[in-house]
Amino acid sequence: MEEMKAVRLHAYGGPENLVYEEAPRPEPAGDELVVRVHAAGVNVLDWLLGEGGFEHFPDVPLPWIPGWDISGVVEVVGNGVSGFQQGDSVYGMVRLPEPGNAYAEYAAVPASQVVAKPPILDHIQAAAAPMTGLTAWRALFDEAGLQRGQRVLIHAASGGVGHLAVQFAKAVGAHVVATASGSNREYVNSLGADEFVDYREQRFETSVAPVHAVIDTVGGEVQQRSLDVLKRDGVLVALPAEVPDEVKAEAERRGVRTRHFSVEPNADTLTKISRLIDDGRVRPTVSSVYPLAEAHAAHEEGRAGHVRGKLVLDATTVAS
Repeated sequence: MEEMKAVRLHAYGGPENLVYEEAPRPEPAGDELVVRVHAAGVNVLDWLLGEGGFEHFPDVPLPWIPGWDISGVVEVVGNGVSGFQQGDSVYGMVRLPEPGNAYAEYAAVPASQVVAKPPILDHIQAAAAPMTGLTAWRALFDEAGLQRGQRVLIHAASGGVGHLAVQFAKAVGAHVVATASGSNREYVNSLGADEFVDYREQRFETSVAPVHAVIDTVGGEVQQRSLDVLKRDGVLVALPAEVPDEVKAEAERRGVRTRHFSVEPNADTLTKISRLIDDGRVRPTVSSVYPLAEAHAAHEEGRAGHVRGKLVLDATTVAS
């Protein structure tokens, strides 16, 4: 069996348990592609699961290869796959809720979960888009039902989900109120935000007019406070943290709704996102790029918080 370089998780805990080493190179099942990974996106989910933070994650034997966001080039096409050929550039969020195996030189991926990479993006940029893009899209449009002319409050607007949510909401003609630290004011405004609230200097619930929807990636007391700015029959979409029972009860008393979900691969939605990217209306932000061998350092930066946009691993730079 051929080998490749990969990053594998050998024990649950911190980034020190990520080991860059030789691993078996995958072979495709009939409905799969083997992709030569050029870049892998780093998501909050990556280190939360690495820490054993999600009890509902399947019981997968260690070691396993983390990562769900990939961008790369098709190397091998499974015998049951049509619509792809060797040499195609593709990207996507793959296999969740199973291990995605993205932190590697090669990954076998379900062909139904990847789409053509937007030509306007390089692989590093493309790897920053799938999970956060699918999350932001579902939160705004499937859960909140956001429409043109409605007002939406997006918390942590400079982060992975937030910076894409701002752009998606503006693309459909919504009015966007964004919260972030003051150091991100210029950046968030450049994404198209109509109003900006520095959460360190202002309490959003006293400075924001009522909104139809709140997209909250912060959790904690921000969820409770967000109820104060929702119009009647408005909706609070919370992720990744679930909505506590007491917040649900208070929301019901006020006549507003709460939503929570786990993101899933969705090629149809990713194709819609790709169109916005190709049209120049959406652009993922890459904060830092690390060689694949330094995945542990990327996780350390991510866990420290306050990343603008996304962290990405470059899988084309292979250490010995």
